[in-house]
Amino acid sequence: MSPRYRVTLTEQERQELEALTKQGKTNARKFIRARALLLCDAGDGGPSWKVADAAEALGITGRTIEHIKKRFVEEGLEAALDRKPLEKPPREIEFDGAFEARLIALACSGAPEGCARWTVRLLADKVVELKISESVSHMTIQRILKKTNLNLAPASTGKSRRKGAPHL
Repeated sequence: MSPRYRVTLTEQERQELEALTKQGKTNARKFIRARALLLCDAGDGGPSWKVADAAEALGITGRTIEHIKKRFVEEGLEAALDRKPLEKPPREIEFDGAFEARLIALACSGAPEGCARWTVRLLADKVVELKISESVSHMTIQRILKKTNLNLAPASTGKSRRKGAPHL
C-alpha cells in the first residue's frame, strides 16, 4: 500500500491558501489544489477531511489528492500548487521546412514509371530512397501535404462541374 501523507498547514500557509481561493483571479487547477490542501489540513485549525470526502466535494479523484499531499509534504506549498515541470524536454523537430520543401518538390515532379500519379506511400518510399530522411511514415507525408494544401489527384478526376460553376 502506498504511504499516506499528513498535511499540517501553518497559520501563514492557511491564510495564503484561503486568499488564493477567495480571490477571483486564480486558475482552476491551482484553486482546486489549494482547496484540497485546506480540506485535508490535519493541523489545529484544519477540518481534516478524509481523502474520499474531499475528492467527492472537489470533483477529483482520491489519487489526485494523494499526489497533492505528497508534493506538499516532500517539496513544499509552491510545488503542490503548481504543475510539475516536464522531466524530459519535448521531442526535437524531425521534419523542418527544408524537408517539407524537398517533399513538395518531389510531389510536384512527374510520377514514377508505371504509376499514374504519386501516392503518399510512394512518396514515403522515395524520400527514404533519396536519403532525404532515414525513415518517414506515410501519415507524416499525408499530414505535410495536407498542411500545404497540396493535392496529389490529377487536375481532372472526371467529375463534371456543377451548373453555373465558373470555368477555370
